[in-house]
Amino acid sequence: MAKNELVIALAGNPNSGKTTLFNALTGARQYVGNWPGVTVEKKEGKVKQDGKDIVIVDLPGTYSLSPYSMEEIIAKDFVVNEKPDVVVNIVDASNIERNLFLSIQLLELGRPTVIALNMMDVAKSRGYEIDIAKLSKELSVPIIPIVASKGQGVKELISAAIVASTSNFELSSGIKSLLEKNKEHEKESANLELADEIKTDLTYEYIEGVIKKSVKRPTESKATLSDKVDYFLTHKYLGIPIFALIMFFTFYFTFDLVGNVFNEAIDGFIAESLSPAVEAGLIAIGGQEWLISLVVDGIIAGVGGVIIFIPNVACLFFMISLMEDTGYMARVAFIMDRSMRNIGLNGKAFIPMVLGLGCNVPAIMSTRTLESEKDRLTAILINPFVSCSARLPVYTLFAAAFFPGNEKYVVFSLYLLGIMIAILVGLIFKKTLFKADETPFIMELPPYRFPSLKNLALHIWDRVKGFLIRAGTLIFGASVVLWFVLGFNMSGPVEINESFGAGIGKIIAPIFTPLGFGNWEAALSLLTGVVAKEVVISNMAIIYGIGEAAGDFATALSGTFSLVSAYAFMVFVLLYTPCIAVIGVVKRETNSYKWTIFSGAYQLFVAWFVAMIVYQIGSLFF
Repeated sequence: MAKNELVIALAGNPNSGKTTLFNALTGARQYVGNWPGVTVEKKEGKVKQDGKDIVIVDLPGTYSLSPYSMEEIIAKDFVVNEKPDVVVNIVDASNIERNLFLSIQLLELGRPTVIALNMMDVAKSRGYEIDIAKLSKELSVPIIPIVASKGQGVKELISAAIVASTSNFELSSGIKSLLEKNKEHEKESANLELADEIKTDLTYEYIEGVIKKSVKRPTESKATLSDKVDYFLTHKYLGIPIFALIMFFTFYFTFDLVGNVFNEAIDGFIAESLSPAVEAGLIAIGGQEWLISLVVDGIIAGVGGVIIFIPNVACLFFMISLMEDTGYMARVAFIMDRSMRNIGLNGKAFIPMVLGLGCNVPAIMSTRTLESEKDRLTAILINPFVSCSARLPVYTLFAAAFFPGNEKYVVFSLYLLGIMIAILVGLIFKKTLFKADETPFIMELPPYRFPSLKNLALHIWDRVKGFLIRAGTLIFGASVVLWFVLGFNMSGPVEINESFGAGIGKIIAPIFTPLGFGNWEAALSLLTGVVAKEVVISNMAIIYGIGEAAGDFATALSGTFSLVSAYAFMVFVLLYTPCIAVIGVVKRETNSYKWTIFSGAYQLFVAWFVAMIVYQIGSLFF
């Protein structure tokens, strides 16, 4: 950090609104990386206020600073070692008692602190009356009431943080007394676990005393709107069918309702305007034939074959972000707990599976929230079966080409199949490789909230931006390489059937004959898909020398694919070895080449076996 920058660390419990506040403060002026040495996501953003250049660091959400999880270790180490100028502790005003436990621990670290009392509107609606002045006096720390989702109190919060950064920080007499009691018990007790329990009890005893002086809680606990909605959404029998309907609507929205409308417009622009214009421009300046072919048939066909699906990706992430921001995603883990326990896992293990619908990389990283190492390894190994957004272009194109009008049903069936295979394989693992006792499932269900349009836009843009970056780098490079291997061999330029690529494809094509697509074009496309699944489509666009429209593909592929083999091809793409980015994160998270190689190899076998069954049985009926 630059010396003239003020560094503010955001700390808070999960579901306290910390991410909402971070987005409200930084907007698009943020970047995401990893904390040094670990794969936990690190977010930083910049803001300028009151003449100050401010860096906002979003610490991992945690309930305490006990050194038991990576998130807790990172949060504590940053405050202690990096010494931010101010710690802004976000506290859920509607769940103040539990949130203040982390607040006390943060204050004990001795850094200037400001408490952001968030969700004041929710607390008020539940009948809480908080005397902020008394609470501030008891804790000896500035407290600013905010509603982060509406941007209320955010500027006042930053102003208070700026003032706190130059003020003398001193613990309240109550917290000093609490620290002294804790030290006495540590000296007296040889059992560290027992000492921790006593410290926890003393802390909550102190918090209860503070709350009695400054907070009036409702005398009767009445059912909230969240409780009433949860009666249906988390119902023992209705919960899973409702979730299935929501996921079906997600695909209906992604394809029929919105996505495909924009696809056609982008496809028309590329095929009818961009490609002819670029080709004409290169001819006008005397471009060589090989250069025109590289740009038009290689780069534009390859990259264009992927970017036309941006509307579908954006729609999918919109729906996923909507489920996350409203609080429904936590309910999904709850309602799936019983089903997950059938394979020896708990409901928390289903969250990485849902996150995998976007990208398997952060989904696999999120498995570190699982307490059991065996559960975590199981979740890592089955997660790539959950279809990520990179596979979506393949499904979209093949479904539109071979199943016009029924795309949403076909794609929904693939996503459902991926989850079913993941659960089945997980069951096999828990009965063989990873036998273990069940771990308890403890998760807080946050209240339902109306999502912020700004936050939704930021989430969608973050994912679409990543998709565009892949198109402009990885897929761009792959398209150039593919153009070369499909146009040359050792003797120089040749027809595509005599190229390097055709030779490689012909060697491995027989492996796929029992699956219904034993041609070199499909084989080579699948091989290159290990780089990135989107490359499967860009490869086919280059191989067949066609545009990106579904009609063009249907015509070109009708000689090599039937309805059954086209579906079997999509099944194979769904299940086979993931892209190099996922392989890399499996290696980092397992810290084992053995499990990484096993992961890629067994997924390849499962994909071949299931796709073979689909084709062989399907061919009996169609």
